[in-house]
Amino acid sequence: MEIIKFEELENKLIKYNEEFVLVDRDVAQLYGVETREINQAVSNNPDKFPKGYILDLNDEEKIELIKKFDRFNKLKHSTVNPKVFTEKGLYMLATIIKSKVATQTTIKIIETFAKVKELSRNINDIMKTDDENIQKNLASKSNKILEDIIEIEDEILSNDEDGEVI
Repeated sequence: MEIIKFEELENKLIKYNEEFVLVDRDVAQLYGVETREINQAVSNNPDKFPKGYILDLNDEEKIELIKKFDRFNKLKHSTVNPKVFTEKGLYMLATIIKSKVATQTTIKIIETFAKVKELSRNINDIMKTDDENIQKNLASKSNKILEDIIEIEDEILSNDEDGEVI
């Protein structure tokens, strides 16, 4: 298992088992609620989260997460291992978390996932071609995508209303 930071950005997405995910703590922060509220909402709605939508990290993965990301240092002494939400898990969570902030945050998360996928395709295309003009064009598009992702993150972090969990 490899957890790597999406280094060019200071956002919350991490790569876990070849897909981008959000840690429950970061999801809670984005929605303006406590982590326990997110996890309680998941526990109260197990039918909305089939296998693969939310993944429980094991002790080793938790330690690796803490080592790679300073923002998770508080988890060091926690007896509970974090969960990570896949894109599908976040979509289902959006059906549970109800508030204006939650709706706007969900939209921004979905937009970010789409941008990250587009950026990944561009980077792969750059590596596959030797044509310098194509590489420059794709690099320019990639820079624009990075700017869009950073703008999305800034919008998420500027939300200041409380989220409501039902």
